[in-house]
Amino acid sequence: MTQPLITDVETEFGIGRLHRYRASEPMKAVLVLGHGAGGGIDARDLTAIAESFAGSDLEIVLIEQPWVVEGKKVAPAPTRLDACWIPLVHAARGRDLPLIVGGRSAGARVACRTADDVGAIGILALAFPLHPPGRPAMSRIDELTASGLPTLVMQGARDPFGSSRAVKANTKGYPTVTVVSIAAADHGFKVPAAATSTTDRALKQITDGITRESWRWFQR
Repeated sequence: MTQPLITDVETEFGIGRLHRYRASEPMKAVLVLGHGAGGGIDARDLTAIAESFAGSDLEIVLIEQPWVVEGKKVAPAPTRLDACWIPLVHAARGRDLPLIVGGRSAGARVACRTADDVGAIGILALAFPLHPPGRPAMSRIDELTASGLPTLVMQGARDPFGSSRAVKANTKGYPTVTVVSIAAADHGFKVPAAATSTTDRALKQITDGITRESWRWFQR
């Protein structure tokens, strides 16, 4: 397994941590990804992306929010997550390269809310939580679409926080948003044993989709 370069960064609310998977030269861009509210950077989708693109022309930086570094179990309020995320992203960017931001679940929400603040050219949303499970009326679609940036959404077909079909239906009329449906996958991109697909195939579909669709981030 590829070993990242780990750097601690001071924020207003504690120390965050960068896990940088070096790219080859010349580097094309930096993709900065955050974790969700219920887990860390060892999530299967974040790990798969870091491993798949290590040594490519796309540098991957996984960010641990201060609350995770401190060993806490509950994420703070969105305003605090955003306040910590912004300086961490600036530190992760390093050189003046095109910046893509993203994350899984709550991390995707943070990236969407702050994309303009950090000067991103695009967004990668993994398992975007369109609504709380069983409560589709509490839509967060405005967060996903507000930036107007090219946004690539990887969404499980069985995600209880909003299936890929639901996300596609809610993003009609937003040409900057592209939704890739991950077959039979849930919110963590796990595929049940009885399905015709597998979890490994779901992760491969994610990394292949990033490779195939990433041109949208550089079209401006």
